[in-house]
Amino acid sequence: MKLSLKVEYACQVLAQLGHTHGRKELPHIDDLSRAEEVPSNYLVQILNELRNAGLITSRRGKQGGYALARVPREITLCDVVRALDGGVLEFSAESRGASAERTKAIWREVGAFLEEKLRSYTVEDFMGAGTTEMYYI
Repeated sequence: MKLSLKVEYACQVLAQLGHTHGRKELPHIDDLSRAEEVPSNYLVQILNELRNAGLITSRRGKQGGYALARVPREITLCDVVRALDGGVLEFSAESRGASAERTKAIWREVGAFLEEKLRSYTVEDFMGAGTTEMYYI
């Protein structure tokens, strides 16, 4: 199994958008590209897929840019993987032979475990230190 570069970049860019969530001024693609060192031409494709999946919004024009569609803790890593790769763990269509059914059952179990784990991480987790407010008494 290999994590796609699109998912890796998307997590980085979503973390940047998490830092600006709720602000009036939206980051532009050039800002995001520079901050996360992601080629802007590739980032355009990633942002389009994230927008089509409903994870981010965009606004055109001088005051335009990108924003998270929900608060950072409500967007899971599973949402991101599904938006960019279509699924968490895909199986081949062909299954023949005496052990085929048992093999598929095990891989389905692994997929379910992986999906559960991916749901436990959110964009907020990718944002790093300083994302939670501290109250001192």
